Amino acid sequence: MSVPPDSAVPPPPGGNPLDGVPSVEERQWAMFAHLSALVGLVIPLGSIIGPLVIWLIKKDTMPFVDDQGKEALNFNITVAIAAAVSWILCFVLIGFLLLAVLVILWLVFVIVGTIKANEGTAFRYPFALRLVN
Repeated sequence: MSVPPDSAVPPPPGGNPLDGVPSVEERQWAMFAHLSALVGLVIPLGSIIGPLVIWLIKKDTMPFVDDQGKEALNFNITVAIAAAVSWILCFVLIGFLLLAVLVILWLVFVIVGTIKANEGTAFRYPFALRLVN
């Protein structure tokens, strides 16, 4: 049995038929916001600069990138603060262990955040200070 054309439901206004689901482009930019933190492995403070640049460029046009860019930026600022404290604690030797644990956790959480953003899921880093709102 076919449905008459006048009873078909029109798509909702806007470009995205599924409200609340980020577009492919938004997911890619959000993924880049998380992934850009790895620039910190090559450039000092790159783990903060990468997410900051992507967030500043796309925050006004893509709500999902705005959210995930802030999340990546907040997490990497938190990690930078923790790394500074750990560096100071290297003088009493515990800092070396803290730095090693911090680097491993940072890598794992950045990769998990990248994967979740690519899936379109809003990822929240544990232990992140919410400094940028």
